[in-house]
Amino acid sequence: MNGHQRRFTGTHMLAIMVAFFSVIIAVNLTMAFFARSSWSGFVVENTYVASQQFNRKAAEGRAQAALGWKPELTMAGGEIRYRLIDGGGDIVAASQVTAHFRRPVSDAQDQELVLAVQPDGSFSAPVDLGDGAWIVEIHSEAGIGHPYRDVRRLSLQDGG
Repeated sequence: MNGHQRRFTGTHMLAIMVAFFSVIIAVNLTMAFFARSSWSGFVVENTYVASQQFNRKAAEGRAQAALGWKPELTMAGGEIRYRLIDGGGDIVAASQVTAHFRRPVSDAQDQELVLAVQPDGSFSAPVDLGDGAWIVEIHSEAGIGHPYRDVRRLSLQDGG
């Protein structure tokens, strides 16, 4: 071993600190860029109006639950199929069913479908969704004074 040892100086410490904080700042800027570019941040147009509608929506939800209807949703083979079953096991007649698909963090792939009535009383439509997380909100006009609303979170793999 030679007698010459390198000393740790203030310049070395400065270089370490600059490198450390440069990495932290670069990661934060990258994450901020992707967060800003992937989601619009739009939830409701007017938060005051949305807050005023909360009690009405809660009452509608309680009335809907009191009906005892069971919604059935299936997705397979590039098709969505939906129906409502009443407490007696019969299909609830609906005049129109729409399904709105959206990603949890982006509005770039949103889709709205009008489902067509089938001979068995269910409603269906072709759908082409990518794999991953989706939120589907289904509205059924079932003659109860307001649409029957069904919201679900789906995780799709291989289109179903």
